Amino acid sequence: MGGGLDMTDLDDVRDPWEPRPGLTHRDADWRGLRVLVAGLGISGFAAADALWERGAIVTVVDGAAPGSRRPVDERAQILEVLGVAVRLGSEHTAGMPSDLDVDLVVTSPGWPPTQPLLAEAARDGIPIWGEVELAWRMRAQSGAAPWLTVTGTNGKTTTVNMVASILRASGLRATSAGNVGTPILEAVLHPDPYDVIAVELSSFQLHWQRSVSALAAVCLNVAPDHIDWHGSFEDYLEAKGRIYHNAQVACVYNVADPLTEELVRRADVVEGCRAVGFTLGVPAVSMVGLVEDVLADRAFVEQRQHSAAELANLDDLRGDSSAPVPPHYVANALAAAALTRAAGVGPLSVREGLRHFRPDPHRLADAGTIDGVRYIDDSKATNPHAAAAALASFEKVVWVAGGLLKGADVDSLVARFAGCFRGVVLLGQDREIIADAVVRHAPGVPTVDIGGAETADGTRRDPDDVMDAVVAAAAALAQPGDTVLLAPAAASMDMFVNYGERGRAFADAVRRLASGDGR
Repeated sequence: MGGGLDMTDLDDVRDPWEPRPGLTHRDADWRGLRVLVAGLGISGFAAADALWERGAIVTVVDGAAPGSRRPVDERAQILEVLGVAVRLGSEHTAGMPSDLDVDLVVTSPGWPPTQPLLAEAARDGIPIWGEVELAWRMRAQSGAAPWLTVTGTNGKTTTVNMVASILRASGLRATSAGNVGTPILEAVLHPDPYDVIAVELSSFQLHWQRSVSALAAVCLNVAPDHIDWHGSFEDYLEAKGRIYHNAQVACVYNVADPLTEELVRRADVVEGCRAVGFTLGVPAVSMVGLVEDVLADRAFVEQRQHSAAELANLDDLRGDSSAPVPPHYVANALAAAALTRAAGVGPLSVREGLRHFRPDPHRLADAGTIDGVRYIDDSKATNPHAAAAALASFEKVVWVAGGLLKGADVDSLVARFAGCFRGVVLLGQDREIIADAVVRHAPGVPTVDIGGAETADGTRRDPDDVMDAVVAAAAALAQPGDTVLLAPAAASMDMFVNYGERGRAFADAVRRLASGDGR
């Protein structure tokens, strides 16, 4: 045919995302595939094990020196017993290994695209998958559990666990997996298959995936975060938007955050997939929202033009607390309800799942009351957007903040809440940036600088001693009726193992103050 394609030429066109045709399910032919697994964290170990089990030739590299990190050493020993090659030390992550032919790189989520090994692999045209991409391709060829996926700058873990609670309340075998908690591969390959998997996805994970086709997906909110990893807010936004690509039934967005709706508009979805909004106001058609104190559904009911289904009420969200339900928590519940309704879950199961759900520690957790002052642990607020949600829940606070800002701007946060600060207590590497913002936007607010991870002579400070100083300073600033709020707006790794240790240290310090048992 004149002007037609020479089909033989197409055989030579290589899909840069495919190391080998047909790797779309766990029973595909993975044998002999030469895979380099970058990073020996929990997800890297799971990836190496799954690939080895299916006959791939696996090499694992990690920057940790041998003997320097116990979990890495233990995982390395297990893999080496299986016959997986493991190379530890920074020299093995400085670039692609020159002595290996590699068909595929599987990277851990913390490795940015600029990391030298990954950058070199990209230049050489070697496909790079993240754990999410691999997990999707390790699903069963038929009858695989659908995914309900959740991303957002804040609220991901709470929402995904709410989703799992609702699914279980409906009688489904379900679990939550992903960014925090169970690796996705473990959930996908569980010997007793799940009916549905609720999957939390970070922007790091989304950056490296292309194939996921969720039953329903939500981006809860978007605010600048992880700019140091992505390089720009636009790149971060693009990564978040991948949550919606190939969605099958519903793309759930936040009516109060136009960026999330814009991401839905940009997404290439399965024909028939609908946009469903969640709002703290009265829901319009194709939305879930609040009618007085009732969570109402006008998206998944037949007569949604003229009626709504009652899903739950605010009392169902209180759990063990008598305090008002924070607005962001209500928003998370509405998002979870929308996802599960898209999966066919009935209103009664939504109510039961939300009623029995309890949030994880360090999320607006009550650490105690001393002399009329409440102490609240929201150590999970690791960026300014999350801190804003916490600060909006209280009238007058002594704000405990600081750590690693990861390139985030705090000016607008401080300006917005300047009027509610009784005082500010700062710690961590980037505390001076926050202090400068307080001087500019809340000049009359007393500020106490607790310092960073080390003393003047370079000695590493004990985390508990640091928090004793923090709590003592906050107590001196607070008045009866105030709240001392640990909502750092920053990551914890400069001073603590993780945000959990930071929150634990805070709560323990409060208990010591209450008992008079100082360190």
